[in-house]
Amino acid sequence: MPLEVGSVVEGQVTGITNFGAFIQLPGGETGLVHISEIAEVYVKDVNEFLKQNDKVKVKVISVDPRGKIALSIKQAKPPTEKPVYEKKFAQRKRFEPTFEDKLAKFMKESDERIQVLKRNTDSKRGGRGGPGRRSE
Repeated sequence: MPLEVGSVVEGQVTGITNFGAFIQLPGGETGLVHISEIAEVYVKDVNEFLKQNDKVKVKVISVDPRGKIALSIKQAKPPTEKPVYEKKFAQRKRFEPTFEDKLAKFMKESDERIQVLKRNTDSKRGGRGGPGRRSE
């Protein structure tokens, strides 16, 4: 039975490499789960997630003309909660000021800095149009 892209099947881990894991599929074919398709979180070492002879559900992502089968474990799982990093970002975003607030704060601080610089520069020059200046 040829595999269809999008189908979810159960397979067995036959080999683990530093870039992913090879999965033996029911029809006798072997496919590869790339390291980026193993879990929702960052995977540094495949061995932390999979072991030889583990049974896993995989989704067929693609089958190229040469017969290479690309698989995904994370896409085979039903969508559950958002990953932890998205939750943290969402919480941080709630309390973040809007662009307009940031712009107003920047403009206020910028004007204050310019005034301080002008005062310092004018006092060193002797002021603008003070008694020490002549116009010719």
